[in-house]
Amino acid sequence: MKHLKHLSLMLIMTGVAQAATVELRIMETTDIHVNVLNYDYYQDKSTDEYGLARTATLIRQARQEARNSMLFDNGDLIQGNPLGDYVARVDPLQEGETHPVYKAMNLLDYDLGNIGNHEFNYGLDFLKLSLKGANFPYVNANVYDAEGRKNYFKPYRIITKVVRDENNALHTIKVGVIGFVPPQILLWDKANLEGKVTTRDIVETAQKFVPEMKAKGADVVVAIAHSGLGDPDPKALDENETAGLSKVPGIDVILFGHSHAEFPSATYATYPGADVKQGTLNGVAAVMPGFWGNNLGVVDLKLEKKDGKWTILDRKGTIRPIFDKVNKKALVESDPAVVQAVADDHQHTLDYVRGKVADLEAPINSYFAVVQDDPSVQIVSQAQMWYAKRMLQGTEYDKYPILSAAAPFKAGGRAGASYYTDIPAGTLAIKNISDLYIYPNTIKGVLITGAQVQEWLERSAGQFKQIDPKGPANQELIDTSFPTYNFDVIDGVTYEIDVTQPSRYNSKGEVVNAGAHRIKNLMFEGKPINPEQKFIVVTNNYRAGGGGSFPGLNGKNIVLDSPDENREAIIQYMVAQGKINPTADNNWKLSPIPGQSVLFLSSPNAEKYLPSNAKKIGTTPDGFAQYQLGW
Repeated sequence: MKHLKHLSLMLIMTGVAQAATVELRIMETTDIHVNVLNYDYYQDKSTDEYGLARTATLIRQARQEARNSMLFDNGDLIQGNPLGDYVARVDPLQEGETHPVYKAMNLLDYDLGNIGNHEFNYGLDFLKLSLKGANFPYVNANVYDAEGRKNYFKPYRIITKVVRDENNALHTIKVGVIGFVPPQILLWDKANLEGKVTTRDIVETAQKFVPEMKAKGADVVVAIAHSGLGDPDPKALDENETAGLSKVPGIDVILFGHSHAEFPSATYATYPGADVKQGTLNGVAAVMPGFWGNNLGVVDLKLEKKDGKWTILDRKGTIRPIFDKVNKKALVESDPAVVQAVADDHQHTLDYVRGKVADLEAPINSYFAVVQDDPSVQIVSQAQMWYAKRMLQGTEYDKYPILSAAAPFKAGGRAGASYYTDIPAGTLAIKNISDLYIYPNTIKGVLITGAQVQEWLERSAGQFKQIDPKGPANQELIDTSFPTYNFDVIDGVTYEIDVTQPSRYNSKGEVVNAGAHRIKNLMFEGKPINPEQKFIVVTNNYRAGGGGSFPGLNGKNIVLDSPDENREAIIQYMVAQGKINPTADNNWKLSPIPGQSVLFLSSPNAEKYLPSNAKKIGTTPDGFAQYQLGW
């Protein structure tokens, strides 16, 4: 790298560079979530479907194909699996040590990285310590100090890139790179960030800095947005603003992520401004390469220099998978150097996750968690209520009934047909607790009314599409655009969900059908819930702080503010029980629709646990099984 920098300076000083056509390849990884290896710590087995070790092979292949290339990462890197938890919580990273993700990434010659929202999950001090291990720089433009005056990170960098043209002659291109993160980090990690940083809107920030980058000589501007597509015309401070970013003058390439989706892909064929064949968004080259290293994003630019100025003649965005979902086979092998770099950390993590917690007397799985009350969610709620009762005993709040909100975190969706909790009976280990509760959230309790409990559940019921009771059989039940981590089940009350009604709330948590109520027969202790009665609902810091835009939750009504993780509460509960016999109490159900049937997707492995009113009717090309639910 150093000799290229010297060549760059020589070219600038001597004026050797001449008019030419240059091809530049820009590559992106995003949302790795500590999945350095192709290993599922929850199931304790290897996988072919994800892992940076596999993506590394794609990176090396893509580099060999191109004369000129650059590589960037888009964050959500240091949190997401037991390896990340081990380094942050169990055997914490020390000054002078290198985080395992950087042991791997430092082998791959990254040019720069962006900060993702999950980088803040373990606090700013841990983030700073982790970043010291990267041998490449980082940017972020829309996180500021507590007063909102100064950028907390370096907002952008201009990299002088030495490139070779088709005749192998050397030139320089100044590549400006700017990074963004959802402003909602202030809600999602309030405990870590309150009073320490502030955030600004993504598009507004780009409009401020991109002209500055151009003025400082950037020939090409790359925006790395840890933000999904969202609305074609996003509002200020939206979480997903990539579409708006694509309309900011001066941006040539957008590398985005956060929502764990794939662009370009058929999913976005009708999205306004998207050209999925060319891989552009409103004319800007754009890629979003999935998650956990399951794809590599590749943008190819063709540039020409005229009158001392570089012009982009052509642009194309593509994503390259590591796994063939249709034929269910690996497309590349793991990079041996990456595997070796984290071998010790991997073994330490295995030793940790295999530690015993309790004896499990029946299996736990999440195959049907979105269509019926489920033990995988129930047991989390039981642990949360047990923990909260102990914490609140003898306080001014122990007079209030305690309810618990929990959601099915692993329920297929975009993560694929293998993304379900499936714990066999026998020894319950740490890895199984991480499988039940995958996030390092902390326990919170909010004081709300019965009316707010109703609205909380109404928001949650957006998980389902509206079913026409007089319509055709086998209507699709699940709205796959609704993340299952927002499908909160509240235990301690009983209720039904009437999916023949429209959803009261849209995906942003806004009331769109004011007269609609899907939640029926909401009861507490066998009686209709009193709208004025107060309850404490145990949840996590994300939800209590406003994450998911649930009505009445904004961080101001937290009465149980625990630093303990939800997973720690589950472990404490199970150790105290000694033996666990997981069962669902069926406190909620879908309201019957006589004579009607609906369809939903789950794992093929779900067939052996089928409820009496469901049956398997087929499979999909991406590996899911299709099930019919009837009344």
